Amino acid sequence: MSPVTETVDVCVVGAGHAGCEAALACARMGLNTVVFTISVDSIALMPCNPNIGGSSKGHLVREIDALGGEMGINIDKTFIQSKMLNKSKGPAVHSLRAQADKADYSRSMRKVLENQDNLTIKQAEVTKLLIEEGVVKGLVIHSGITYYSKAVVLCTGTYLKARCLCGEAITYTGPNGLLAANYLSQSLLDAGIELQRFKTGTPARLDKRSIDFSKMEPQYGDERVVPFSFTTNPDDIQKEQDLCWLTYTNEETHKIIKSNLDRSPIYAGIIEGTGPRYCPSIEDKVVKFSDKNRHQVFIEPEGRHTNEMYVGGMSSSLPEDVQYAMYHSVPGLENAKIVRNAYAIEYDCINPGQLYPTLQFKKVKGLFSGGQFNGSSGYEEAAAQGILAGINAALFCKGEEQIVLDRSNSYIGVLVDDLVTKDNKEPYRMMTSRSEYRLLLRQDNADIRLTPIGYKVGLISKERYEDLLMKQEAIEKEISRVCEVNVGASKTVNAFLEKYNSTPLRSGSSLAELIKRPELTYDLLAEIDTNRPNLREDIREQVNINIKYEGYIKRQIKQVEQYKKLENKIIPESIDYSAVPSLRIEAVMKLQQIRPVSIGQASRISGVSPADISVLLVYLEHYSREKV
Repeated sequence: MSPVTETVDVCVVGAGHAGCEAALACARMGLNTVVFTISVDSIALMPCNPNIGGSSKGHLVREIDALGGEMGINIDKTFIQSKMLNKSKGPAVHSLRAQADKADYSRSMRKVLENQDNLTIKQAEVTKLLIEEGVVKGLVIHSGITYYSKAVVLCTGTYLKARCLCGEAITYTGPNGLLAANYLSQSLLDAGIELQRFKTGTPARLDKRSIDFSKMEPQYGDERVVPFSFTTNPDDIQKEQDLCWLTYTNEETHKIIKSNLDRSPIYAGIIEGTGPRYCPSIEDKVVKFSDKNRHQVFIEPEGRHTNEMYVGGMSSSLPEDVQYAMYHSVPGLENAKIVRNAYAIEYDCINPGQLYPTLQFKKVKGLFSGGQFNGSSGYEEAAAQGILAGINAALFCKGEEQIVLDRSNSYIGVLVDDLVTKDNKEPYRMMTSRSEYRLLLRQDNADIRLTPIGYKVGLISKERYEDLLMKQEAIEKEISRVCEVNVGASKTVNAFLEKYNSTPLRSGSSLAELIKRPELTYDLLAEIDTNRPNLREDIREQVNINIKYEGYIKRQIKQVEQYKKLENKIIPESIDYSAVPSLRIEAVMKLQQIRPVSIGQASRISGVSPADISVLLVYLEHYSREKV
């Protein structure tokens, strides 16, 4: 009997948050796509925290949606509590965060994949990549069947050679006891791809019936829910929300942890992988922040149809008996019963410096990578990379130019640039502070920034794109109007201003000038703006922000113009850095290793100084003249 083979356009390995977005992007762009998963029941699994979004992560979800992705739409359908974070601060750091019903989220995403044209789901472990002369040709699954394809997207998450640790108890599985993928790592090494070992962790899940919520502070969702997706009608998702709860560790908790550190795999040297600095275990918190006598603990429901509660802020790899003592010392958890132990998980991932900003491997054409496999952490970071890798895999198959999202147009651009340019020695987490142009890259304007790109590649419908153009026109028209409308220093106007503790007028003022006052907003001025049009909430929001922060926005636009000058100075792929006179040895080594695509990217490489960039610029001038 002859061996079974299949021929498709794109193979996506893994169906977590990155794999789902990658597979959907490829299929929606017209490519015959197959997505492989260890278990069909684990599609879009949330093995750790039961939420989507959060500080900076909410930006990523909005950007995924603006490009034509699915994460925002799916959480809008399956959330049980929603809250806009940082509302007391400026709009640059406003971020949406929603508690998910984990089972519903996974089930809903699976339904989308199952009903997507051009997409097939296959439950199988991928064991080998087929690579010929630096070009990917397909892959082989554990049963021996070969899938030939034009492109492969790796979204393996935390499954490669995974092992879970709970004290001395070690299980060689992926998250939630699912099978680990034990064969693909060797195939990657054989292809010359560098692997590294990272670690992450998750807290225990507790039985809701054993928790005393009277000793905790209730945490409520927003009265008016704001959707993640620009396509979701806000009126359609207003519903009764579930409660979350806040409690704290104490000195007794910390004493228990400190006295058992020798039994922690992290501190006993059993764990080889590097863990995330910005999402540390409770052991790390107690050791590294020894001056703090308490840490926040959020008790969050895993869903509406389960009694499992997530213990946010207390991930751990301590033995089960220590976990019981530790959790029982926390107010409200004195009699808590553990449904699932906390554990750490180690896994293989790549050094992302091996990738272009398109997320294609430098050594292997047609091979793309996204998600935690790229050395990042978080569902949102994974999905963001997944959609970019999927888009570019599809464009590669079509023979079209791939897209690069840069630091000036998206948080996704910041995320990818940091991964492929900088030395990442730990799982990367997105934060607003990483974005130097964050006033321009707000979560509220992600559609204006990225939907034209989604439309260009074929993920955004013509109807949605035209709606965006009408929205932009309405924003510009209204900004012009409020700049031109003047109000006098009448009794009515001054009475209005006094009501909001705003300085009365002595002469006329435009509505735009009043909006710039900290205590006033576009919406508040409706009281004295008699001829204003009836506009949608999202349009009014953009009018308010663009006027109120006009000076800051203009300043950042000028900064972006300078940034673009360096980004547009492309470095030829063939350049030999060792031949560049006066370039320092460390710079040569780093530039040869990263192979930056532009002077801008080169300037962000650790170990490359401004003086090195000056030398490189002079050399490129001579280099380009010689080529001509």
